[in-house]
Order: sequence, then structure tokens, then C-alpha cells
Amino acid sequence: MPKLYEYLGIIILFYANEHEPVHVHGRKAGKESKAEITVKDGTEYIINIKTVTGKPPLEKNDLKEFRHFVTVYADKIVQKWIDFFVLNKPIYPETIHKKVK
Repeated sequence: MPKLYEYLGIIILFYANEHEPVHVHGRKAGKESKAEITVKDGTEYIINIKTVTGKPPLEKNDLKEFRHFVTVYADKIVQKWIDFFVLNKPIYPETIHKKVK
């Protein structure tokens, strides 16, 4: 389960046996949500937040931060998906200490 980022206490990760569409999970304090990333017209991303079966969703403020982070980092997340699942490259986690804009 490769960890991609830690952002404001939210762990953003892939599960090692993931499936398409491209998506990441956000976890914090025993709660979890996922964000599906769909590419539109090759340049724009649509982010859909989903629940994770058997897990309570992230709290409202954490969910807002998770969505915002995924929106800002969508290019990097998609590249990490390709690197890990298609090219079999290792993924190295990053910690982001400030709110992204």
C-alpha cells in the first residue's frame, strides 16, 4: 500500500492491488474516503469523492482538504499511478506541511 503524501494529517495512498479508474484513498483518524480522477479533454481533471466500503468517511473539513489537495495535485497523482501500476517504479512519499493553494 504505497503512501503518496501526508497532507495536514491526511494520509493519501494507493492500495497495491488497485483498479481503474485512477483514484487515491485519504485516511485520517480511522476514517477513509477516496477520490476518483477522470481526465477530460486530456487537460482537465474531474474529481469525484466516493465512500469506501466498511469505512466511515473523512470528517467534513478533512474531506474538503482532501478534495482540494487531489484537485491541485491531480497531475502528480496520475503520474504516480502510471509509474507504480504501469511502469512498476517505486513510489516515495512526500509530506506537505502547508495548505496548498
